[in-house]
Amino acid sequence: MTAVHPDTVAPPANRQAEDSLLRRNLKSFADNRLAMASAGVVFVFVVMAIFAPLIAPHDPYETDLFRRLQPPAWQTGGEWSFLLGCDALGRDILSRIIYGARISIFIGAAVILVATTTGIVAGLSAGYFRGWVDAVISRIVDILLGFPYLIFAIGLMAMMGPGLINVILALAYKEWVIPCRVVRGETLAVRELEYVEAARAIGASPAHIMGREILPNILSPVIVVSTIRMAHVIILEASLSFLGLGVQPPTASWGSMVSDGRAFILDAWWVSTFPGVAILLLVLAINVASQGLRDAFDPRFHE
Repeated sequence: MTAVHPDTVAPPANRQAEDSLLRRNLKSFADNRLAMASAGVVFVFVVMAIFAPLIAPHDPYETDLFRRLQPPAWQTGGEWSFLLGCDALGRDILSRIIYGARISIFIGAAVILVATTTGIVAGLSAGYFRGWVDAVISRIVDILLGFPYLIFAIGLMAMMGPGLINVILALAYKEWVIPCRVVRGETLAVRELEYVEAARAIGASPAHIMGREILPNILSPVIVVSTIRMAHVIILEASLSFLGLGVQPPTASWGSMVSDGRAFILDAWWVSTFPGVAILLLVLAINVASQGLRDAFDPRFHE
């Protein structure tokens, strides 16, 4: 009798049907003008972060005390070469906002990548094996969810010390529980379906079943949830930097820029306001684009 290789197990729908569904979902997202506009805003921030050295009009770390707290260009005393004004050390605020986008987007993407990868592995294991594996992972998730996220991150940063890598680790340490719960629930829903049973019947390994049969069919909600969570991570990073526990000076960070302007908020409102507006725009754009992705890829919204 000829053995059937696990790779020959047919997925629940053929490739053409999957491609057609993907095209319909993408078309649904493209038809959402607000979501597309928000995705465009996110794209602008990403391009700004990647090409910061080419876009920034000045060196973000160059100080000039003669320009200390110089107002924006449209106010008296401002200059168009320093469009958004300068901070307390005479550094160009626009240039620092552009470079600060690198920190926020990099940390957000890195945390989501680490957390989603960890969450997928843990969620697949809990949902597929169940039993004591599910019990242990679920209890760890419940314990971590019992701590307020920001307080938990502050405690970790106090132990590890400030720094870029430590910020990523502190935020990813708890962020993985969100995709883990999503993946576990989806895995429990599909583990008994026919195509999974067929793969199990011909002797496919658990790793093959989880990685090749289950994961591709539950990836859409995971991507949507991870996109939504990225906005939350960016806010948390800004909060840590605002408290002095995140990325340290002189590195440009939106949270630390908002903090730097607290002492001058009445006389030099622009020092804190413009970095705060940048945080607002990016987070709002990610949230709206994520809602558009959810509406396009979640079948419950197509009814």
